[in-house]
Amino acid sequence: MRTLIQPIFSALFLLLLSLPLFSQTDSSGVTATHKYPEIKAYVDIVHPIYTWSKDGNHANFDDSYVVGNPWGINIWKNKKFGFTFEFTPTIKFTNSGSKMTNFLFHPGVLYRIGHEFTLIGRVAYETSGRYGFTPILNKVVYRSKANTIFIAALLPIRFGNALAPSYTAAFQFGLGF
Repeated sequence: MRTLIQPIFSALFLLLLSLPLFSQTDSSGVTATHKYPEIKAYVDIVHPIYTWSKDGNHANFDDSYVVGNPWGINIWKNKKFGFTFEFTPTIKFTNSGSKMTNFLFHPGVLYRIGHEFTLIGRVAYETSGRYGFTPILNKVVYRSKANTIFIAALLPIRFGNALAPSYTAAFQFGLGF
């Protein structure tokens, strides 16, 4: 199963990198100015790495592979602060097949701390019956006038559904537009 997943994600990553990155200009060719509020969208891939819980720890790839595909909108109130709304379906791959295992509504706040870093705090509501919050450190690694490519480190913390609290280390990469 691992041999199938690697080429799929390599192809998706190359597709993201090959998307055209255009600047926004008016009819005279002048680049548009920044106005707030500003609305931006993004799509990315999130990979859980390891989950800790008193019910048992679990590494992604041990007996299955889990991946999320967040889609979201950021509404920047000013240069430093904004609101974010994210929706994430999660898919689990095993030797016997694959299925969507969860859907996450993930609203939050954004705070730019400089040098292309953003702190993000999100609350989490999952169809699995879990809830919690997710602190995120996001870094833009490439920026054009209209698009960004970013990476992020996440620490989802979840409660509920008669399960012990869990803490997951995860990373994501994606495209903002």
